[in-house]
Amino acid sequence: MIRHLVLFRLNEGVRRDDPRVVKGVEAFRSLDGKIPEIRFWECAWNISDRPIAYDFAINSAFEDAEALRRYVEHPEHQAGVGLWREFATWVIADYEF
Repeated sequence: MIRHLVLFRLNEGVRRDDPRVVKGVEAFRSLDGKIPEIRFWECAWNISDRPIAYDFAINSAFEDAEALRRYVEHPEHQAGVGLWREFATWVIADYEF
């Protein structure tokens, strides 16, 4: 199995209630069930107020590297990524478990 973690940081001046952000969050929340390669899916706003904290996180799992690749290339995933590019930056980590 491959764990796929993504941490998002909203750009300076962008708030969680920005309509673009609301649309982006809904795009990612809706992926579970739309992309068959997803084995585990959760995403949520970070509740930590520490200065080094990111704002939003995705924690997901895939059967293998090929399944993760298909997910990354899936049009629904790419549509969500396109939305988030407008208002955030992110880092990822993929590891086997």
